[in-house]
Amino acid sequence: MNPLIDLRSDTVTQPTPAMRRAMAEAEVGDDVFGDDPTVQRLEARVAELLGKEAALFVPSGTMANQLAVRVQTEPGDEILVEGEAHLYYYEAGAPAALSGVMCRCLPGRRGVFTAADLEAALRPGDVHFPPTRLVCVENTHNRGGGKLWPLDTLRAVAAGARRHGLRLHLDGARLWNASVASGVPECDYAALFDTVSVCFSKGLGAPVGSALAGPAELIARARRFRKMFGGGMRQVGILAAGALYALEHHRTRLAEDHARARRLAETLAALPGAALDPATVETNLVYFRVTRQPAAEVVAALAAEGVRVLASGPDTIRAVPHLNVTDAEFARALEVFCRVLG
Repeated sequence: MNPLIDLRSDTVTQPTPAMRRAMAEAEVGDDVFGDDPTVQRLEARVAELLGKEAALFVPSGTMANQLAVRVQTEPGDEILVEGEAHLYYYEAGAPAALSGVMCRCLPGRRGVFTAADLEAALRPGDVHFPPTRLVCVENTHNRGGGKLWPLDTLRAVAAGARRHGLRLHLDGARLWNASVASGVPECDYAALFDTVSVCFSKGLGAPVGSALAGPAELIARARRFRKMFGGGMRQVGILAAGALYALEHHRTRLAEDHARARRLAETLAALPGAALDPATVETNLVYFRVTRQPAAEVVAALAAEGVRVLASGPDTIRAVPHLNVTDAEFARALEVFCRVLG
């Protein structure tokens, strides 16, 4: 029987044999005491790539984002975030629970808002209103279908935020994809923001981990809150070694995932049971609408033929090519899509 092809997410990737070797051979120490040399190397490399003074290794992207909120706000503050951003939509109410802040949701077009949207959301200085402290941006935008933020739009939003004395955080869980797809170095995106989170366990294929980068003073403060939130880990160099291997060996190959995503989009667009505009697929995420059956039924039919995808709405499905899918498996997945939706 053919093995299952799992396209639900790029988070389902498993360590490659070379990554497993790097993890098994990692030099480790107690990271809460600051003694883990592999973690130190990873944090230094992330800070270098993003052009920041320091970085902090954390268990998840959610923790990285929530540390960024906590270190740059106080309880009762307000943060501005697009209404379908991961930080607001998928992080279990953490801004309110962990930082005591309110989220003010900006209107987005596939996750992208403008400097004018930002200006329109700002409140006058008045004791009736929560102080606005932080603007959060997600690039690429997950629920926007892997949408890239145009660099000029980012610059305009950042300039608008700075005019009003606001801090900026970039949720860069898939910033590596944004850089590969756009040709813009990660540090050029990151330069516009005070803090940046990045993920190693999505397209890069590490089993665990994210990082938060920014000024040394903020990252030192984040280290304290990481401990408070339960993210202080001990001999975590074993995990950091996987992240470091992924960072050095798997970034450029993200272009392969993007090319497969475009091929999948073009295939789906030609099928009567699916609807999407292939031009909207800019990176590795393929969101498409099903036109003849509920999404849950299509997901079940695809699974019965060995392809797993994710229903993201009553009539919407997500499929995500990643490094653990071989050329032969991808070709077989295309055949299954054609049979089920053709």
